[in-house]
Amino acid sequence: MTGFPLIIVFVIAIVAMILLISKLKVHPFIAIMLISIVLGIIGGIPLVNKTDADGNVTQGLASVIGAGFSGTFSSIGIVIILGALIGSILEVTGAALKLADMVIRLVGKNNPVLAMELMGWVVSIPVFCDSGFVILNPIRKALVTRTRESSVAMTLGLSAGLYIAHVFIPPTPGPIAAANTLGIGNNLLLVMGIGVLCSIAPLAIAFVYAKLIGKKVKAADEADVSGNVKSYEELVAEYGKLPGGFNSLAPIIVPIIFMALASIVQMMHGEGMFADFINFLGTPIIALAIGTVCAVIQLKGAGKMGQFYDITNETLKTVGPILFVTAAGGVLGKVISSTDMVNYITQHANVLAAMGIFFPFLLSAILKSAQGSSTVALTTTAGIVAPLLPVLGFTTPGRIALITMAIGAGAMTVSHANDSYFWVVTNFGSMTPEQGYRTQTLMTLFMGLAAIAEIFLLTLIIH
Repeated sequence: MTGFPLIIVFVIAIVAMILLISKLKVHPFIAIMLISIVLGIIGGIPLVNKTDADGNVTQGLASVIGAGFSGTFSSIGIVIILGALIGSILEVTGAALKLADMVIRLVGKNNPVLAMELMGWVVSIPVFCDSGFVILNPIRKALVTRTRESSVAMTLGLSAGLYIAHVFIPPTPGPIAAANTLGIGNNLLLVMGIGVLCSIAPLAIAFVYAKLIGKKVKAADEADVSGNVKSYEELVAEYGKLPGGFNSLAPIIVPIIFMALASIVQMMHGEGMFADFINFLGTPIIALAIGTVCAVIQLKGAGKMGQFYDITNETLKTVGPILFVTAAGGVLGKVISSTDMVNYITQHANVLAAMGIFFPFLLSAILKSAQGSSTVALTTTAGIVAPLLPVLGFTTPGRIALITMAIGAGAMTVSHANDSYFWVVTNFGSMTPEQGYRTQTLMTLFMGLAAIAEIFLLTLIIH
């Protein structure tokens, strides 16, 4: 099948995938793989490899699926595992709390909502937003007691900071996987920099909304000033002695430094053994491996090396589903690129190109709202959009990074009842589901819209 009918089949396939995941509760991996196979068959991909008279080989559907799956695993799997492992160690050693304390000291106790937001934003760079909220919630409650700030405002500030870094800034798995699928996996420093830049508008709108809605919505723990809430000092005592500031930052900062040095060497077209060595250290896998070593040193300093096996084991259990869903997204992208759909869209590109940066945002937002997982929305949308980058007119690393951010902006729009993070925020924030819709859901809508507006403006500058 070719032409416009294939486009219709593609749309139906995406809708079917959403229904399988959200309504029928089929695991995203199974749903994406099933849709990929069906779409490949209808799209005219041969069932087995075919060789024409000139000796050119057309890959069969099984080969296309295998290539999409293995290609994704080989290029991004280790990076996702190492990034998650660093985050797990930061949790166990208390370094996440240390990072939070550093942010509070920087911003000041007179700005508790802003402190919580920036704290979440920093901590969520290596730590999943769900676990980050659970880790930092005791500090939020302690600050509510000490500052008498609105509990809802503090909850939303923390939630927003965690969520924004979760969808925008590597080494969080979603942005890494999306960047890799879109072909800029070796430019993670660029993705990080653009992610930081694109965080400004959603951070600002979330702060304003949190302050405003905090005056109207009251959580159950709003009046909890009995003194039973743990203080920061009591939380620190549970960890013993927290790592120092440098040790806490090292697993995050050191990989960034090496990737920055590699980018500088590449921009200067450096050659020779030293340049090769810097480029080697700056590749995402090696840089994050060094960051992992820093985290392990931190773990040893905390006297918890005996837990390293269990931490690694639990991390692998956590990232396993993400890896498989990411690989399935790679399969879907490979199947799409192997059909005639991309050629047809290229020949009729005016309408699609007119949507520009809003196309990946809308697609990601639809997937996010339908099935709940930001990571699934990121990886799946990236797989769909990757073959269409030339059609959209985004071919340079900087502009592809903006596509990654547009997908991330969609992946936060919106958080509601089918999102596990929604329940973490409402439950730990002592809010009812109805209050959650007025606060968390509406805030993520405004955050996504603010983010895509900023990203659109950046497309006018970055070429």
